[in-house]
Amino acid sequence: MDNINAFFQYLREFLTRFWSDLIQWLSDWIVYKWTKVPANFQMYGSIFNSYSPSFGFWGWFFFVLFWILVAALFAGIIFLIVLLLRKYIHFNKKALEAEALQDQIEQLNQQLYNAVQERDKILNLKVGELGIRPAGAPNLSEDKDEQNVEDTVKEVTSRFSRLVQVDNKYKKADTSLADVPNLTLEELCIKFRNFAASSLGLYYKLPDIRNMFAGMGTSKLLILEGISGTGKTSLPYALGKFFVNDATIASVQPSWRDRTELIGYFNEFTKKFNETDFLRAVYESTYRKDINIIILDEMNLARIEYYFAEFLSIMEMPNISEWKIQLISSPDANDPIHLKDGKILIPQNLYFFGTANNDDSTFTITDKVYDRAISVIFNDRAQPFECDYQDSLLVPYSQLEQLYKDAIVNNPISQALLTKFHTLDDFCLRNFKLVFGNRIMKQLNVFLPIYTACGGSDVDGLDFFFRTKILRKFQSLNIGFLKDELHGLIEELDKLFGKNNFSMSKSYIEDLIKMN
Repeated sequence: MDNINAFFQYLREFLTRFWSDLIQWLSDWIVYKWTKVPANFQMYGSIFNSYSPSFGFWGWFFFVLFWILVAALFAGIIFLIVLLLRKYIHFNKKALEAEALQDQIEQLNQQLYNAVQERDKILNLKVGELGIRPAGAPNLSEDKDEQNVEDTVKEVTSRFSRLVQVDNKYKKADTSLADVPNLTLEELCIKFRNFAASSLGLYYKLPDIRNMFAGMGTSKLLILEGISGTGKTSLPYALGKFFVNDATIASVQPSWRDRTELIGYFNEFTKKFNETDFLRAVYESTYRKDINIIILDEMNLARIEYYFAEFLSIMEMPNISEWKIQLISSPDANDPIHLKDGKILIPQNLYFFGTANNDDSTFTITDKVYDRAISVIFNDRAQPFECDYQDSLLVPYSQLEQLYKDAIVNNPISQALLTKFHTLDDFCLRNFKLVFGNRIMKQLNVFLPIYTACGGSDVDGLDFFFRTKILRKFQSLNIGFLKDELHGLIEELDKLFGKNNFSMSKSYIEDLIKMN
């Protein structure tokens, strides 16, 4: 029994000291915190050393049992704290989910409200179709009423409401245009330049205008690049005004990752297609006979190959009847008229103009894009000039297309110029391992005759083409080790085309040498 008494004496004195210290700590923890208590840990050891030799078997038994109970107590407290924290986190998570669910419910209520409004609109139209007019409504002709009812019903029930609006707009419209008498490509360039200056206060160099019109005859995608403030965006804008068909501007956003940002997407919940201004402009161009322009403003803020990939691919197809974009997988009776099997045909009278700045906020335009486009470079702003007033011009696309075809037939590239170009090709292959591909040669055989028909010389057109198609690829080379070769390239250009020609290409080569 003495052994057990010794343990209980130890336990009494230990607990007395422990609770005394705990009370002391609780009373002073704000001021002293643990400054006093750690000093008493040595006292715990002294108490244990005083009584433990007399514990005996039962003393040690209760000693171990006591500390197991203490450990279980603290473990239970920790478990309770963890459990409370989990419940608190779970409760907050549920509160957040409930808030998000509430937002969704509000959105659904709004969509339901819109659907009810559409239903009421259809019912009102149906009532009007039965001959019952609301009080005070005008008494329109029955045929017109019935037609308006049909058009509106299809508009609100179709998956493509905005495109159906275009159908209704052009249902009875006469879009035919007469050719402009005695119009040539050279006159077209001059008239547009004078229109921009006299009507809009926009001034452009004539070679840039020639490059643009020749580029339109070569590719459906033109890239206007250069320093800010040189009129890149205003050029296609002015062209739309000149052709009396305003250009549609699609402002590219850095977040664009796929084609849905450009043409929209089908909403499975509302069963409607979210149509964009870009899609409407493309669809409207299928009705028109004139020239249509869409501007992709700041097109390299996002990767062009992501959001414009499908258009780049179809424009490579030789058969223009295959230039189709799939909008939706299954057709519907209320779909727009020009939507066949869920696909829209990209018409030939549609041109895409992309503006591009080269800075830290933009992506590099890749060879895949450049090879399929014509790039017009603006290095400075044109000086104002005086000219006669020029009015806008209604030019049908068929006439412009015929002017391009006639230019290709009437202005073939001379054999002498082709021979020099092939010599230049050999030089670039030997010294820079760059070669003019089949696509570039095919574009050259179209671009150069049209550029000549626009009033430019074939050498200047070749200079522009060499600068924008070949020298652009030099950016990927290690120019620091090729300075001698670049000087040799300038000498080769002088030998082939004369010292007074190829100024655009020579200037760019000299800039490359200076920068490295």
